[in-house]
Amino acid sequence: MKKILVAVVLGVAVVAVAQNPAQPAQGQQPAAPAAQAPAAQGQAASQAPVIKDPAEYNAYVAAVGQKDANAKVSGLEAFVTQYPNSVMKNQALEILMGTYQQTGNVKKAVETATKLVAANPCQVPALFLLTYVNRVTAQSGDPNGKQESADAAKYGQQGLDCLPKYEKPEGTSDADFQTQQKAMKENFNAGIGWGALQDKDYAKSAQGLKAAVEANPPESEKDLALLYPLALSYLQQSPPDFQNGIWYAARAAAVAPPQSQPGIEKYARSQYVKYHQGDDGWDNVINTAKAGGAQVPIPPPPTPADQAHDMVAKTTPDKMDFATWEFVLSNGSQADQDTVWNAIKGKPVQMVGAVISTEPDTFMIAGSSDDIAAKKADITLKFEDKVPAKLVPKTGDENFQFQGEPVSYTPNPFMMVMEKGRLLSSKPATPAKKTAPVHHKPASQ
Repeated sequence: MKKILVAVVLGVAVVAVAQNPAQPAQGQQPAAPAAQAPAAQGQAASQAPVIKDPAEYNAYVAAVGQKDANAKVSGLEAFVTQYPNSVMKNQALEILMGTYQQTGNVKKAVETATKLVAANPCQVPALFLLTYVNRVTAQSGDPNGKQESADAAKYGQQGLDCLPKYEKPEGTSDADFQTQQKAMKENFNAGIGWGALQDKDYAKSAQGLKAAVEANPPESEKDLALLYPLALSYLQQSPPDFQNGIWYAARAAAVAPPQSQPGIEKYARSQYVKYHQGDDGWDNVINTAKAGGAQVPIPPPPTPADQAHDMVAKTTPDKMDFATWEFVLSNGSQADQDTVWNAIKGKPVQMVGAVISTEPDTFMIAGSSDDIAAKKADITLKFEDKVPAKLVPKTGDENFQFQGEPVSYTPNPFMMVMEKGRLLSSKPATPAKKTAPVHHKPASQ
């Protein structure tokens, strides 16, 4: 996960007043010079606070007027310590938070932001900083990540709720304010989504992280710290959302650094194979993701009819085993069933099966390995004459060798009727086995 970059929040968490604080105007009464602060969020200029104590006024002006960032920090810290009840305290803390950010002192910036939010629960820039730092620190593997994730979610929700009331800071252009709004929505939703992911609330996590990815394009659409958790949010739902999960896993692989890319791509592909039951079409997904294209649909797994058709396309009926005949005749389209049936109907078939039950002129046989295991008949073998008692096989014999000619079948439950039954003295073939496409086990990764 990416490390904390203070530069990311500069220009967003630091409002214009903190970057370019207006100098207080002196009041008309010489004995009590006044400093009028810029209007706070949602506060009319006529209601702005006024510093009446000359010493307090001079201390504030001196602190905010410092050109050196370290000197400004010292001056502001001294001011809020000496005048804890000043009407300009929150203004001073805003400037102090921004100055700590400029000097790269994340810890102190967070401490100051916490004080601001305690005084004003809708101090949006401070909420932005707290959400961002807690989320990114947790994502970096910090030992206190559980609490930091919870705090990121808390501050993110608080910030998102307050954002509609956040007014454009004085001196900020409309374009810059719109940029700030997008970055704030991205950050607040990311905090909510990340926190929900740690709580295993995957639906809420997906909602928050998806909103974050879409809030501030193109940057947010390339952020691995958003894309990979979003993929996990979809894939860990019950049932998994494979369509979105696989796509965002592929997008995460596309933007990942070289050392992380192979592992993420392998995971994305494994989820694709798990869902689609094959890797055909995967190249289109990953290549589109790497090219930055629009989301592509993940092809669904093949239906039984699709599987049957694939069997018919790849193997002629005379080369199929009995289990494949059974699968196609039970699940294939009428055209595929006809292809198989017309090729085998009335032709002698030699097989090995399991005896389920016997009558003098009719044996019930299990021909496929699955039906043998289930002790379920799928062949009715009819003889032209009664079979001598001494030649009748024992029930349960799994090496019964016979010949018959298929004359009819019912697809469900499957039963093939063979006539002109004959007992064979030598083993003509191995028992029919289910083919791999029937089970469709995902390929190992």
